[in-house]
Amino acid sequence: MGPLIAPSILSADYANLQSEIARAAGADWVHVDVMDNHFVPNLTIGLPVVEALLACTDLPLDCHLMIENPDEWAPAYAEAGANSVTFHIEAAGAPVRLARELRRLDTRAGVALKPATPIDAVAELLSEIDLLLVMTVEPGFGGQEFLEMCLPKIRRARELVSSSGLHVWLQVDGGVSEDTIERCAEAGADVFVAGSAVFGSDDPAAAIGKLRELATKAG
Repeated sequence: MGPLIAPSILSADYANLQSEIARAAGADWVHVDVMDNHFVPNLTIGLPVVEALLACTDLPLDCHLMIENPDEWAPAYAEAGANSVTFHIEAAGAPVRLARELRRLDTRAGVALKPATPIDAVAELLSEIDLLLVMTVEPGFGGQEFLEMCLPKIRRARELVSSSGLHVWLQVDGGVSEDTIERCAEAGADVFVAGSAVFGSDDPAAAIGKLRELATKAG
């Protein structure tokens, strides 16, 4: 399967999320950033909005929980129908148990790492998860500049996944654009979260198509 593009609604018009998602024709997933103003210094949306989005789109929802205590809150997103639920390794108290609970609820279990968290922190978790998210900006705000220092980390993550023999999606999130997506694909990523590069465009569908073309060429 080729690269997957998951536009982040963090950069969309929150007053018109249904129509914004409809403009993103060609997207594979819709990336939903949930922030609690504790784990990260920003407050966005929560479970009620995710439930509303699930009712108005057929696209899979990819929920990235930037919250404290995901052990308590993450399963509710799976129960609501989110297709992927990703929690931060830095915040989870019992990551193996949480990943297993998400899978039990028939949801892809994902683990995310901040830029400074070494990839080895999740090496023993690969058999328990379906998706590994390498943040390429500090989580909390959209529109940030891509951190080049994360490219070796993406390569290391790809090496770990490939050597494990497991099928684990390798996702990147932060500063992904036409200028950076090829480097991410070359490093081994196969799922790309893009916010402002999609919803900041006059033609989000065309932007998605261009990102997919660049990632395919480089991958």
